[in-house]
Amino acid sequence: MHQDVTPLCAADIQDQLKKRFAYLSGGRGQDGSPVITFPDYPAFGDVPDKEFHDVLTYLTSIPSLQDAAIGFILVIDRRQDKWTSVKASVLRIAASFPAHLQLVLVLRPTGFFQRALSELAFKFSRDDFKMKVPVIMLSSVPELHGYIDKSQLTEDLGGTLGYCHSRWLYHRTAIEGFALMVKQTAQRLQGVGSELAETELPNDVPSTSSLLSAHAEKRGEVKEELRRALAEGQWILGSIREPLAADTERGLNQDQLDNETTMRRLLDQLNETEAAFDEFWEKHQQKLEQCLQLRGFEQDFREVKAALDATAQKLAALTDVGNSLAHAEHLLKELAGLEAASRAALERAGALALEGERLVGGGHYAEDSIRPKCRELRGLRDQLEAELGRRRDALDQSLRLHGLLEASLRWCDEGIYLLASQPVDKCQSQDGAEAALQDLQRFLATGAGRRLQGLGQLLLDFQPILTPDLREHVQKVFRKQESTEDMFQRRQTSLRKLAAKQTRPVQPVAPRPEALTKAPCPSAGVRRGSDNGSAQSGALRRGPYRRVKSELAEGRGPSAGEEEESLAVLRRHVMNELLDTERAYVEELLSVLEGYAAEMDNPLLAPLLPAGLQSKKAVLFGNMEEIYRFHHRIFLRELENYADCPELVGRCFLERMEEFQVYEKYCQNKPRSESLWRQCSDCPFFQECQRKLDHKLSLDSYLLKPVQRVTKYQLLLKEMLKYSGGCEGAEDLQEALSSILGILKAVNDSMHLIAITGYDGKLAELGRLLMQGSFSVWTDHKRGPAKVKDLARFKPRQRHLFLHEKALLFCKRREESGEGYEKAPSYSYKQSLSMAAVGITENVKGDTKKFEIWYNAREEVYTVQAPTPEVKVAWVTEIRKVLTSQLQACREASQHRALEQSQSLPTGTASPTKGDSRSTRKLEERKTDPLSLEGPVSAPALAPASPSPDKKAKRLEVKSDPTPFGLRGWSKTSQPPEAPEDNDGWSSAEDLIIINSSDAEEEGGGVPGKLAPGKFTVVGDEEKAGSDALALRSGDVVELLRQGDDGLWLVRNLTSSREAWVPPRSLCAALGPTGSAQCLSSSDSSAGSALLSASSSCSEGCGGALAELQG
Repeated sequence: MHQDVTPLCAADIQDQLKKRFAYLSGGRGQDGSPVITFPDYPAFGDVPDKEFHDVLTYLTSIPSLQDAAIGFILVIDRRQDKWTSVKASVLRIAASFPAHLQLVLVLRPTGFFQRALSELAFKFSRDDFKMKVPVIMLSSVPELHGYIDKSQLTEDLGGTLGYCHSRWLYHRTAIEGFALMVKQTAQRLQGVGSELAETELPNDVPSTSSLLSAHAEKRGEVKEELRRALAEGQWILGSIREPLAADTERGLNQDQLDNETTMRRLLDQLNETEAAFDEFWEKHQQKLEQCLQLRGFEQDFREVKAALDATAQKLAALTDVGNSLAHAEHLLKELAGLEAASRAALERAGALALEGERLVGGGHYAEDSIRPKCRELRGLRDQLEAELGRRRDALDQSLRLHGLLEASLRWCDEGIYLLASQPVDKCQSQDGAEAALQDLQRFLATGAGRRLQGLGQLLLDFQPILTPDLREHVQKVFRKQESTEDMFQRRQTSLRKLAAKQTRPVQPVAPRPEALTKAPCPSAGVRRGSDNGSAQSGALRRGPYRRVKSELAEGRGPSAGEEEESLAVLRRHVMNELLDTERAYVEELLSVLEGYAAEMDNPLLAPLLPAGLQSKKAVLFGNMEEIYRFHHRIFLRELENYADCPELVGRCFLERMEEFQVYEKYCQNKPRSESLWRQCSDCPFFQECQRKLDHKLSLDSYLLKPVQRVTKYQLLLKEMLKYSGGCEGAEDLQEALSSILGILKAVNDSMHLIAITGYDGKLAELGRLLMQGSFSVWTDHKRGPAKVKDLARFKPRQRHLFLHEKALLFCKRREESGEGYEKAPSYSYKQSLSMAAVGITENVKGDTKKFEIWYNAREEVYTVQAPTPEVKVAWVTEIRKVLTSQLQACREASQHRALEQSQSLPTGTASPTKGDSRSTRKLEERKTDPLSLEGPVSAPALAPASPSPDKKAKRLEVKSDPTPFGLRGWSKTSQPPEAPEDNDGWSSAEDLIIINSSDAEEEGGGVPGKLAPGKFTVVGDEEKAGSDALALRSGDVVELLRQGDDGLWLVRNLTSSREAWVPPRSLCAALGPTGSAQCLSSSDSSAGSALLSASSSCSEGCGGALAELQG
């Protein structure tokens, strides 16, 4: 079988070639036969057969095929050898030589003996050397020169041929390595070309761009390999030609010439491979670039088409032609904005179509895909432009129509104002009637161009834009115009009669126009009304409006019909002002959001945006976008529904009162917004936005609009309420006004509340903020025998009080600084009082602006001076409401516990004790006593004695209990008839204590009387109340044993089982409501209740002793 034989390379047999037992010197015979020299090599016989065969095979493969076909000449140098070796060498060579031989020249041994032996042996052994070529035995080198020229022999054979075996071996290795490199490079280029050509083209721009970059990078790598291969080939070629550089006269031998030819051939092959690859890359690169252009075109096409489709959808949604002049103008603005927004997309569509045509003209391979897209782009652009034009024409028609309708409505309104403003008393005379008649004629003459001339022609002219609602509105306006004209005719008829010669005075009666008759409010879907169209129309209305208003105020109005007509005109004027200002407000909010807030995200304006404003849009604008959505989508549309029945507009406010809470959040953020604005107000960004919007005022003026708007509502509602006294919606208007004022108060209170600093807890946990204000406060901490009158000796502190449902906060107002909202004050938190432990005294002697707030059984007393008596009354009333609500909660809890206790009592056969009978009887009396506090009795009630007649009126107080649901119950006694009706003491606790009023204290009253033995519960910590051996803490149960001669009481603490002598005053302070009696009065009853809650071991005889406390 035939097998492929891999040709040998110098690198494969490099070690064998280095032995130099045979070499190819490059010499040639006379006929060009290559000469292979076998130099004298002592170990020739030791060379293995495979090595010997490989070397001969390799040497015979070097010459060209043409030279090898002539045959090789072998020169065997055995001058220094023996005949036996010569014979063996010749026989071995003859047997192993792989190529065609032409001649074998043997230099036989030169020794005398060996020469004679060789001559004799060669004659006798001639048959052993029979070969296909002749073998010639040479005795000397000159004989060799007869066969081969000296120039073709090396110097060791007496020739002049330059030969270096190591250089020859290096050149052969380099040439063969370079040939392999050229082959591998060609294969590499072929593989890269196939890989690039077979790569599937991506479908998007990024992937195509990445692919182009990757292929370019791979092409660069291949080109670098080619560059290195060419450089190496040039270097090898130079090394081959190096002998010529050293000796120009000396040429190259044939083998060197063959090597040079081989290198040039390899270099040419490498250059051809590079040129082929460059040609392929040029086509491949062009295809990739065209693919990238195609993908970019397709991406731009999708984006432009999406933008055009989105614009077309928005345009398709704009089907409304407007229900008023202002609405039509607004729609035109929206259309102009849409046109401006779509202009870029339209221009881009045209440019992209031109780009596609350029690609097709440049011979793009995807012509069939690009050309249809260009046609589609032009079609979409033309269609959208046509639709925008049609929409613009329709809105222009709508604007003209509404302009005519508005002019007619203004003429009607001005005519009605004129009719309503003509004074009836002046028309009684002939001259007055003539003057009024002339006024009417002048008005009719000047207003001829503002009236509708023909309903049929008008409907025909504007037929393309007439919707059923708009047609109905046109007919309604025309009917109103006819009604107004009829009113003028009737008034002219009346005035002509008055202007004629009269025999008696005639009272003209103004006809009531049909247009002003009260009609039901239209449905939510119909939004038709005589909206104000311009500032000029508003100015025309104000004159008659003020005259009518003045006449009504002076009480010289016309008859009942004309008075109702005038009120309807005034209500319509207020409603028009409400609608006009609401539309303007919505437009201003939109301009701020689009012209400022949205531009903060515009990358084109990013260089103008200072670092302090980045990511601060929410701080600067607050929740303005939320306010805009509410007014634009909801409130304005609902207001328009009440255009024809303005007296019912209060319902609109009431239905949306909850949404108005957005203003509280906006106002709370306003100080931060104002501070940020002052830091960045001079930056170029705001100036550029203001220039684009053509605003006369800077941004801070527009940021104040929401605050001004919520204040404007209450003024408009007051005006509307003034002219809707007997109308159906008057109660709704009053309720809406109260609700708006409540929102304003809540906003104002919240602005103060957020300015509190230093409070550790959460203000939200204190409940709703009820009131806040600044007061002068005197403080007295009564842990000893100090008196309330000592308060006058101290300088008052200025405090700002915040009344919450659960606590009262005392804060110090700080100095105002800055401008605008930065000038708002701040409040440093000082202390707070829990409303569960607060009591009040409404009246303080000597000042009607003062009242007292006391805390924890009067341990702390705060005398508060209000700015005015009215402020004091408002605060006392609000605190009384809080305490009363807490008191009611305590009553209900006590009743519930008493009911549970009564149900859980066992049914016994033993008769009740005297104390039990009395307690039961008093419980029954309380249930029927109208002055009862409605609380069950859980302990015997002790009735105090009547107060002494020489004392002043007692202050009736209710003390707070920090744990109102832990008490045993309520006990009551009837107040004596001599008791005054001072209702200035209030608290929220169940237990009550009687102490003297502030007047009595100033006279030395308030000293505790005799206490009675019994068991009591301590309600306040009074460690100073006893000796060091006895400390009284809240919750301890103590027993009063007896009173000593020095007035001290022997007290046993049942909790700690200790006894000590304690002063009576300290006992009263410690026992509080448990060991003392109290009185309660309210503004709703003229008599209070005094009661004492004691333990069940307290005897009834204590009542007389404890009653002395009132004296």
